[in-house]
Amino acid sequence: MIPTVVWGTGNVGRAAIRAVEAHPALQLTAVLVHDPAKVGRDAGALAGLDRALGVAATDDVGAVLGARPRAVVYAASGDIRPDEALADVVRAVAAGAVVVTPALYPLYDHRAAPPEFRDPVVAAVAEGGGSLFSSGVDPGWGNDVLPLLVSGLGSTVEAVRCQEVFDYSTYDQPDSVRHLVGMGHPMDYEPPMLFPSVPTMVWGGQIRMMARALGVELDDIRETLERRPLERTVTTRTMGEFEAGTQGAIRFEVQGIVAGEPRIVIEHVTRIHPSCAPDWPQPPDGSGAHRVVIEGRPRIEVTVEASDEGENRSAGGNATAVGRLVNAIDWLVDAKPGLYDALDVPLRPAVGKLGRTERT
Repeated sequence: MIPTVVWGTGNVGRAAIRAVEAHPALQLTAVLVHDPAKVGRDAGALAGLDRALGVAATDDVGAVLGARPRAVVYAASGDIRPDEALADVVRAVAAGAVVVTPALYPLYDHRAAPPEFRDPVVAAVAEGGGSLFSSGVDPGWGNDVLPLLVSGLGSTVEAVRCQEVFDYSTYDQPDSVRHLVGMGHPMDYEPPMLFPSVPTMVWGGQIRMMARALGVELDDIRETLERRPLERTVTTRTMGEFEAGTQGAIRFEVQGIVAGEPRIVIEHVTRIHPSCAPDWPQPPDGSGAHRVVIEGRPRIEVTVEASDEGENRSAGGNATAVGRLVNAIDWLVDAKPGLYDALDVPLRPAVGKLGRTERT
């Protein structure tokens, strides 16, 4: 069994605890939390399980990493604290752990990562012998392994389009939805996630990885952006009220330009309510989905819907991101220390999991 730590117990961390507990090769040995109110609580309760796991949450990072865990699932957010997240990950890698995380977007494509992100991790690998694999859902499997797999079913491929089409009122992270993305702000508010070059920082690595895997040279990476206001005030179940006239939907693309044309495209269509921008692409049932479209012969379209925690699509997306990461741990433990990306780490069948619901 591989001793494994889950660091963070929010939307991603809850799913991470469940995934580690369910994995036949992993043993949950510690859970790290920041909130003092969570210290001492059992991991099972924090993960929403109906049983105790016998692991009490702690905020003592030094003691947990001092025990030299073999793996760490870093589930704390990096959206609004990238420097702190990087420092935490570097500390865990330097302690010799295999670290998997969705928190550090620049390191999804580590070969092209800015030196201020990549160099500390490289130094930590050399110091402690750990490893790092950063990935998620979108950015993540929705625009790396899935479109590349599907592209292999075609005879000719003219373009690859990856879409996330989501109602963000299901995404229980108000700071990110309201302030980073701008939902509910006046239309003259400039959401930090949509600043010029930021979408390329987040999703450009996925464009580069797909181009590398497809054997094409990129001329450029470009961005497009549209925003729409709410026509009426709406009330959401998880995040309250959003006023008429404020931002209610965004649509942007990060485009990989090949021979002058957008051939590799990541598109996001995000709403806070289904009534906003009804003419834009819609998910099959109004909640959310990830879609890959291969334009070519034949034309291929694949839509993936995931739900968890009471049929919540955002929770389902988090769970698939966690599954991609947690299921890579035993492969990474057997690999040599280093930095890995989605083209390095195989997506494997759920060996030993079929019909398995809990440990026996």
